[in-house]
Amino acid sequence: MNMIEPLTNELALTALTVNLHKGFAALNGRFVLPELRQVLQQTHADIVFLQEVIGAHTAHSAEQPYWPQMPQYEYLADSIWSDYAYGRNAVYPEGHHGNALLSKFPIVESHNLDVSFSRTEKRGFLYCKLLEPTSSTYIYTICVHLGLREKQRQRQLKLLCNLIDTLPDEAPLIVAGDFNDWRLKANRYLASKAGLMEVFSTGGGKPAATFPARWPLLRLDRIYVRDLHLRQPNVLTFRPWPHLSDHLPIAADFALTPVQAATVEIAS
Repeated sequence: MNMIEPLTNELALTALTVNLHKGFAALNGRFVLPELRQVLQQTHADIVFLQEVIGAHTAHSAEQPYWPQMPQYEYLADSIWSDYAYGRNAVYPEGHHGNALLSKFPIVESHNLDVSFSRTEKRGFLYCKLLEPTSSTYIYTICVHLGLREKQRQRQLKLLCNLIDTLPDEAPLIVAGDFNDWRLKANRYLASKAGLMEVFSTGGGKPAATFPARWPLLRLDRIYVRDLHLRQPNVLTFRPWPHLSDHLPIAADFALTPVQAATVEIAS
């Protein structure tokens, strides 16, 4: 991955990832999805990777007075993100939840890959192909939420690399989400097997601490990229984020050169 500073004619984009905790505050169980929507819009992110997003829940919709009359991802997208995709992973009598992607760019293709290795812990990879219209550039994204057990994560990382192997070699790629990788093993594996760089780990650094949100100690949430120019990664530690989920969001600014865009368009 080329980490040089962007040129003046580069196209800028911002990616953000956050585990929504299903729209409820971690400590008191308060329903905070309306607040989440407001602060999420203030980030001005172009691409948003979401984990633990509820697609439907009959009990919550009956009990919560401000429960939206649409899936959480559609409610969050509002009029800001024109396109969205949802990958249903966990299904139960009251409804279902999974990963979602919100995008200001058209989503021209999306698939959800089941990577569950436990009956009680359902996981998936939400793959999307986006079109940046001003440059006719395809940007590939994968929203992930890995398992809690080390053996599950090892198998899921292998499946992630298998998926990446099917994508064009020089296409811009963003892989983001909750990796649950508290032992920090994913960086080396994804770098060697898929050429991915974690945005906080450049220059010998480490992934950012994001969990638990109020006293972050564990480095669980990540943004990995390939063939994008990194400008600046950030952890959103400011209020009210630490009170809205058990994970802090992370964001990163990138740049895409017109030269790179033309190459990707031909390759696609």
